[in-house]
Amino acid sequence: MRINVIGTAGSGKSTFSKRIAEKLDIPCIEIEELAWKSNWTEATDDELFSKLKTLLSSEDWVLDGNYSKTCHIKWKRCQIVVYLDLSFHIIFYRLLRRTLIRIFTGKELWAGNKETF
Repeated sequence: MRINVIGTAGSGKSTFSKRIAEKLDIPCIEIEELAWKSNWTEATDDELFSKLKTLLSSEDWVLDGNYSKTCHIKWKRCQIVVYLDLSFHIIFYRLLRRTLIRIFTGKELWAGNKETF
């Protein structure tokens, strides 16, 4: 099964994707992890596309992320698209809470990057 979970920031894409992947016992791919290098340097399109093509060549996966510039790659292989559409109030609360927790705990995100004020 090949699933792409999309939605706005804070909609719960990562949490939902990880839970689906765990239940189905298939890999969960986080597109943000592919898109960011250290010091918040963005991967080039060639780097991102190459990594994505390699990971999506397998038969089963859950892909967490939007990145419309990758649609030509991911949606060729995708069987199901799940769009998380939550209200502004829920999204805002989640983003604020998540950002503050990440800042105060110093949680590492991708490639050693951390959120700051």
